[in-house]
Amino acid sequence: MERYVNYINGEWVPSESGEFIKNTNPVNGEVLGEVTSSTVKDVDRAVQAAKGAQKKWALVPAPERADVLYDVANLLKERKEQLAQVLTKEMGKVIAEARGEVQEAIDMAFYMAGEGRRMFGETVPSELRDKFAMSVRVPVGVAGLITPWNFPIAIASWKSLPALVAGNAVVWKPASETPFLAAEFVKIYEEAGLPKGLVNLVYGSGSVVGNAIVEHPEIDLVSFTGSNEVGAKINGRAGELLKRTSLEMGGKNAVTVLEDADLDLAADGIVWSAFGTSGQRCTACSRVIVQESVKAALEQKVLEKMKTLKLGDGLDESVDVGPVINRSALEKIHEYVKIGKEEGAKLLAGGDIATENGLDKGNFYQPTLFTDVKSDMRIGQEEIFGPVVSFIPVKDLDEAIEVNNSVKFGLSSSIFTADVNKVFRAMRDFDTGIVYVNAGTTGAEIHLPFGGTKGTGNGHRDSGVASLDVFTEWKSVYVDYSGKIQRAQIDNY
Repeated sequence: MERYVNYINGEWVPSESGEFIKNTNPVNGEVLGEVTSSTVKDVDRAVQAAKGAQKKWALVPAPERADVLYDVANLLKERKEQLAQVLTKEMGKVIAEARGEVQEAIDMAFYMAGEGRRMFGETVPSELRDKFAMSVRVPVGVAGLITPWNFPIAIASWKSLPALVAGNAVVWKPASETPFLAAEFVKIYEEAGLPKGLVNLVYGSGSVVGNAIVEHPEIDLVSFTGSNEVGAKINGRAGELLKRTSLEMGGKNAVTVLEDADLDLAADGIVWSAFGTSGQRCTACSRVIVQESVKAALEQKVLEKMKTLKLGDGLDESVDVGPVINRSALEKIHEYVKIGKEEGAKLLAGGDIATENGLDKGNFYQPTLFTDVKSDMRIGQEEIFGPVVSFIPVKDLDEAIEVNNSVKFGLSSSIFTADVNKVFRAMRDFDTGIVYVNAGTTGAEIHLPFGGTKGTGNGHRDSGVASLDVFTEWKSVYVDYSGKIQRAQIDNY
């Protein structure tokens, strides 16, 4: 059985605990290998390595730092299929989606490498004569990264690549469910020639390793993607420590379908957004806000498409929907289905754990559709994180906007309509960080900011140039070449 260990200061080392945890395949429960279970001392060793390496790395010109990222991008590209296979075995998403996720990491690596020659600051005119004024970006220091299992390499790339090109060092705690892909990513950094100590991988639980990252006085910022419950705790404690955080958390995303929409197109978008990655996306469509006049027709089209979905092992190219991540997730999804029934929602399809054709060996849930859901029901408000979608009927766009914005989250939203005026109203009034028009709620591109409003985050963004704002500080520089002391902010007029 293969064992995976931490990567600290350029060496692969087991935790001082001597303990290992089994990693299993969500398709059939088979043990894939074991991973070391780390302690607070392991985190401290990683932080000390990162701190020492970061001081030297910050002095390397950004274009030179970027050269390493270009090598990372090319190695990711060469190993795309291998990485996709590992990803599917560990977390279950179908292989086509896994390849797409690895491609996102490739794209992010090339994009962030380009930032090594940009990373723009500002030059502005001074209010005084013979004086030059500008601002520049400087690295924050040591970044603690805590990443989820549902996009284990894409999100890791969104965080680690901008951190590194900006001159920081990284201590990374990946999700316990996807440790092997994390190791493969770090091996690529190693092979690309990244200096020792700049990326440190520490496996372990959130309660031990994650908490140690938040608490460590020499970790300057924490970038976290995960649940609202954990994110709120991180933000509260980090605030007490005056430590910067970047949080990307939950979603309760809605597709709005108006009566003039292309219903076939809308049905395709709903099925892909609701059941891709088995509904385990923060951008998954969990609600369909549909105008009453087309509700029945849209339901029928979605149900017909749902009948064609094949559940199974994601390595099988013909499979559409893989397993959910573990038994706990399976039970949580099923509990929400029970809640929906108790609340009076009408179940049209699915609604149970899938057991046919050997699926009982894994963690499979039937794609599920509720209708006649009221917006204030729990299944209309709370994140389920599984293949469950609720149809909520509305009279018009005004009510659709109200329902869309009624949840505590604000990540992604979508509208299907042929009316350009209604499109622009939705673009303005949907209170989400991402808005799609005539498309589903998923499919972010790496050169735009990713994140949301309200309970989805704390205002920062992953991906795009905006991600540099997480991993850099602004420094304002004034050069006075007048040869005399000029008193700024004194009324000279």
